[in-house]
Amino acid sequence: MTTASAPGKVILFGEHAVVSGVPALGSAIDLRATVSVVDLPGRVEIDASNLRLMVTGFTVDPLAECIHTVGSSRDALLATRYISAVLKELRAGDLRVTVESRIPPAAGLGSSAAIVVATLAALNEHLGLKMSRIEIGSEAYRIEKLVQQGLGSPMDTALSTFGGYQLVSDKIQARKLPELRLVVGYTERAHDTRTEVAKVQSLRQSYPEVVAPIFQAIGAISKRALELLEEGRLEELGALMNVNHGLLEALGVGTRELSELVYAARGAGGAMGAKLTGAGGGGCMIALPKEGGEAEIATAIRQARGRTFAVKTGCEGVRLEG
Repeated sequence: MTTASAPGKVILFGEHAVVSGVPALGSAIDLRATVSVVDLPGRVEIDASNLRLMVTGFTVDPLAECIHTVGSSRDALLATRYISAVLKELRAGDLRVTVESRIPPAAGLGSSAAIVVATLAALNEHLGLKMSRIEIGSEAYRIEKLVQQGLGSPMDTALSTFGGYQLVSDKIQARKLPELRLVVGYTERAHDTRTEVAKVQSLRQSYPEVVAPIFQAIGAISKRALELLEEGRLEELGALMNVNHGLLEALGVGTRELSELVYAARGAGGAMGAKLTGAGGGGCMIALPKEGGEAEIATAIRQARGRTFAVKTGCEGVRLEG
């Protein structure tokens, strides 16, 4: 058996505005997806029982470039489409692929990117493909973008592959920055990245003179946040998180549930700053606690009907396990 794992991510600053070329700062976090591969002569199985799904009876037809299933629901097949895409692209057969993930799906924490990267790394080792880490990252981005019909983010797959912090604008740059401890609040309402991105772009087309300055302000926040994080000026960093959240709400991607978690974290939780992370429309928010303040924030978020967990930033990228 060959096993690999890859981290999820949070976007600290810059979501949505990044599509216009302003910088966005993201970080790998210590929630990971793990993929194991074993030989299974005669068929392909994808075991995603950890994700509350089981898809079995796959066979791969390399010539027709398609995957056939026996007795699997369409919903289950859709949920494992990223793994299926990797198998198809690598023309891999006679395998059982088992996925376990601590990253909530459709929450803006890079679940699909982590699964794609971990699957590629496990298959790369198991099949002796000799892909470099750079090639794994590039292939992961291509596959995720293919599955998402052109929407895949280079930040997500870069963070899952290389870990640490990544600054994305017209290119991706790794940045060495101090570790942060954050509290994540999860609305448990799945978000649709494509819908939220399309909504913001439609607003931009209708009111360019209004949206363009908002994007510029978000870009300025990302640049300033880099300096503050490097210098350990966390109270000021938290203040910029609050401003960034307000700008994202102005773009229409906030929700009542997200705002309740954000304001609970800042108020009863005493967070130095809190904002939504990712595309919005549901999903997750992040809060920056004062020293020793994680428990208070977690309690406040739970009282606001959110699910909560603590994470560390700047974590290791994809790796082989065992």
